[in-house]
Amino acid sequence: MTYTTSGTIQSWAEEDRPREKLMLKGKAALSEAELIAILINSGTVDLTAVDVAKIILKSVGNNLNELARLSVKDLSKFRGIGEAKAISIVAALELGRRRKEQDRPQRARITCSRDAYNEMIPHLMDKPHEEFWLLLLNRANEVLRPVQISSGGVSGTVADAKIIFKQALDYLASAIILIHNHPSGNLMPSQADKELTRKLKEAGRVLEIPVLDHLIFTDKAYYSFADEGIL
Repeated sequence: MTYTTSGTIQSWAEEDRPREKLMLKGKAALSEAELIAILINSGTVDLTAVDVAKIILKSVGNNLNELARLSVKDLSKFRGIGEAKAISIVAALELGRRRKEQDRPQRARITCSRDAYNEMIPHLMDKPHEEFWLLLLNRANEVLRPVQISSGGVSGTVADAKIIFKQALDYLASAIILIHNHPSGNLMPSQADKELTRKLKEAGRVLEIPVLDHLIFTDKAYYSFADEGIL
C-alpha cells in the first residue's frame, strides 16, 4: 500500500482505497475495518482511516455486536474520531440492527404467566435435572430472548444475581421473568426459592429492571409467584 503521512483515503494508491475497492470488487470484498474507514473518511497525521478503524475494532475484540454497544461518547475517545465520525458509525450500526430486527419472526408477547410457561416448554420439557432460565423482555413485554443461567442436579441449581442482571443489562432488557423447573413435579416453592425471588426482585428494583414473575415449571403445570401474590 502506498500513502502519504496525511492519512487521508485520497492519498492511497487507487486500488487500495476502500471506496474504489467496493466499486471494483463489490462490498463483500471489504474487511470490517475498510467498511468503517469509508464511514470515517480520514485518519490522523500518522494513521490512515483503516488504521483507526482497526484500533477501534481491536478494542472490542473485533466483535461488531460489541462495537454496536459503544456510544458516540465512547467512540469519540479514539484518536481521529470526532463527534461527527462517531455519529456516522453509530448510525450505520443502528441501520444494521434494524435490518436484522425486520428479518426476525414476530416476537412473542408475554401477557400472563401462561404465555411465559408456553414460551419455556421447548426449553424445559422432559428435563431430568433442574435448570434456571430468564426471559428477557423489552418495554412491550415482548421476548428478546430466553437465556439459560445454570444447569444443576435433580434437586437444585445455582442462580447468581450478578450473572442474571449482567445478561439483562447486556441485552438492554426492560424487565425479566425468572423460571426454574422441578423435575420431581412438585409445584410448591421452597423457602430457598422464596428467598431468591425476594433478593432478585430487590436487585431488579435498584437497577430499574423489574422482575415480573418467577415460574416453577413442571411438565404438566406451573406455579407463578405473581399469580399467587407472593412476588
